[in-house]
Amino acid sequence: MYLHTPHSAFFQKRQLIYYRDLIRELVVRDLKLLYKRSMLGVAWTLINPLLQLAVFAFVFQSILRVNVPQYASFAFSGLLVWNWTQSSLFQATGLITSNRALIRQPGFPIAVLPIVIVITGLIHFLLALPVLLMFLVWDGASLNLNFLFLPLLLLLQSLLTIGFAYPLAALNVVFRDTQHTLGVILQLMFYLLPIFYTLEQVPDTLRGVYQLNPMVALLEAYRAILIRGVNPNGFALLMLVLVIAGLLPIGYRIFKRQSQRFVEEI
Repeated sequence: MYLHTPHSAFFQKRQLIYYRDLIRELVVRDLKLLYKRSMLGVAWTLINPLLQLAVFAFVFQSILRVNVPQYASFAFSGLLVWNWTQSSLFQATGLITSNRALIRQPGFPIAVLPIVIVITGLIHFLLALPVLLMFLVWDGASLNLNFLFLPLLLLLQSLLTIGFAYPLAALNVVFRDTQHTLGVILQLMFYLLPIFYTLEQVPDTLRGVYQLNPMVALLEAYRAILIRGVNPNGFALLMLVLVIAGLLPIGYRIFKRQSQRFVEEI
């Protein structure tokens, strides 16, 4: 009798397995579509940040003479972290309109779609991680047990990005200018985050405002464990967890409420 109740452990286990398999298949589908007929394939995961790194290294070290130790590792780590979130959020805005066939299928769990794009971005991050490790070795950084914090940071960044992706995906269905507006905001954020300059170089009067951005806490945490070989700031991570704990359920509720209108809007 218990096994047939809707809230039984058996039912929940089967549902989790279904969601896991569905997400895996959708991620594989997205990767195949992304690199279909591409000669370089997943190499583009590395080419883009490496070209950006070359430009930053030339401008900020050769021209502006910015003094940042281990600059290649510093800038490349920032680029990888930001590119994951940036690409995921930008794709999230067009997520519903680009998956009309899936949205119109009765019973399809639409809420997995933002998770799929974030996991796809995570795969790209992990593919580029060995190159970052090579930069770290080149710059003389020594990895230690603090590297074990990396899975935690990956989880926190995934949850934070999903928390933003849910409302953005829902908003773009109603206001189609969301994607264009977000593109401008993300471009501005790229320069307003300490990606190619350090947080210490930000004027003292603005540093407190900078630190309100959860992405700053993530960037600093990644660099703490990868470049400086120290523990990430515990208080900053705690604040980040609190932000995620508030953002994720709110974003999901917005998405769930708007999802009832997706079929009509698209």
